[in-house]
Amino acid sequence: MPETITDRDVVRALRPFVRATGPLLDTLRDANLLGLRDREVERDADRKLVDKLWDQLAAVKVPGTAAWTRMDVLQRDEFWLNRVGRVVSLVAALPGIGGVLADRLPIQSALGAAGQGLLLSAIAGEHGFTSTEDRVRLLAHVLFQREVDGLPVDQRKEDEQTALLTEELRERSTFRAIGATIWKLAKVLWKLEDELDKRPQGRLYHQALGMLPVVGVVGDYFGERSALKRVRKAAYAWFDTQ
Repeated sequence: MPETITDRDVVRALRPFVRATGPLLDTLRDANLLGLRDREVERDADRKLVDKLWDQLAAVKVPGTAAWTRMDVLQRDEFWLNRVGRVVSLVAALPGIGGVLADRLPIQSALGAAGQGLLLSAIAGEHGFTSTEDRVRLLAHVLFQREVDGLPVDQRKEDEQTALLTEELRERSTFRAIGATIWKLAKVLWKLEDELDKRPQGRLYHQALGMLPVVGVVGDYFGERSALKRVRKAAYAWFDTQ
């Protein structure tokens, strides 16, 4: 008989998870990429082509640009849901190529939960919840329906786990490094296997389509996208109570 997962187990998994995702998201959000945040678009028709190209980049609504700084909180939430959400949903859906066999494995649920945790950490920062403690409470509430607070932690062990999770990102900021980090984050949540089914899920028809070989990836992708919208809604409800 498997051991019961306690609140302490959940906190021990979520703290390094949050610490590994939070700084990455905060850096991306606050980065002044190539000085684009301070660059305002000018309308002089005689300006050089290269200057016009820089202006077009500054107008793109991504972190680090002038357009980003003018967006309100809900617009930034929508950015995280659509831009980041598409990537993590695809990553979580890829095991669905195997259909029902893959759906029986915890890896797909772990990847989906990791993507939902990334989104929660991102929008939490936009709403002013920047501490590890707040984000852990948010993730525990939304993903696992748990209310956790004030539990003791092993700081040294947590520091070591966080360092291992972000090892690739410290060496290089490439898509491969990001993918490797997401995989590591999923493995952290994999330890909470019995809790993963509590996370927000897609609609029943998404799950039915996801059980089919090959085309199951389509059902799983749209299922994860639907689930992320539920995650955001649940996060808003949690924000209102704090």
